[in-house]
Amino acid sequence: MTDRKTLLADSLARVEERISTACASAGRRREEVTLIVVTKTYPASDVRLLAELGVRHVGENRDQDAAPKAAECSDLPLTWHFVGQLQTNKVRSVVNYAGLVHSIDRDRLITSLSQAAVRSGRETGLDCLIQVALDAESGERGVRGGVAPDGVAALADAIAKAEGLRPAGLMTVAPLAGPYAGRPRAAFDRLMEIATDLRAAHPTANMVSAGMSADLEDAVAAGATHVRVGSAVLGVRPRLG
Repeated sequence: MTDRKTLLADSLARVEERISTACASAGRRREEVTLIVVTKTYPASDVRLLAELGVRHVGENRDQDAAPKAAECSDLPLTWHFVGQLQTNKVRSVVNYAGLVHSIDRDRLITSLSQAAVRSGRETGLDCLIQVALDAESGERGVRGGVAPDGVAALADAIAKAEGLRPAGLMTVAPLAGPYAGRPRAAFDRLMEIATDLRAAHPTANMVSAGMSADLEDAVAAGATHVRVGSAVLGVRPRLG
């Protein structure tokens, strides 16, 4: 085993232990939580090693990095999650490799994704998660993207009506400002309340993507179905130029 693979295996094992322990503490089965390893800034060679170690869900937040990486790894049994802010001029590229987009926060993006998904001839609909900004007031977007909680229902309805798309659930990032700043568990509990309301209208929109390297335990305790972990598996990211 190469030094890099050994390092990744050790880090992955520690993250798996954290998730398992958090599930046990919350009275949940480990199978209820899906680990998405966010590989932004890291090479396709790392993705290959992770796949050899059993990882099946990979996250990316920049299309310019993700598209060539996904193409290079197209032979691997992976589901690609686009987890970053998505510009409409990138949607045609993203729909070619992403199985899920976690950052839906405006009608224009839904329209662009729908058009691109139809043009691409995808055999299955593109699963879309609405990004909820818990630091945003009504009608506003969050500092790191996302729609205010009272905008979720309308976006979900728009996704459900859009050809080629499916409402899959919600995503959030623990906010750095506002009433939930420094309170990730409270933030994730609030997200779960919003998710319950969403499922009442769209029963299949049952994904809750929350929690990263620093706060995955809080997300699991609240009920998240997916956690997005990068640095805890891959190490501290190199600075982008």
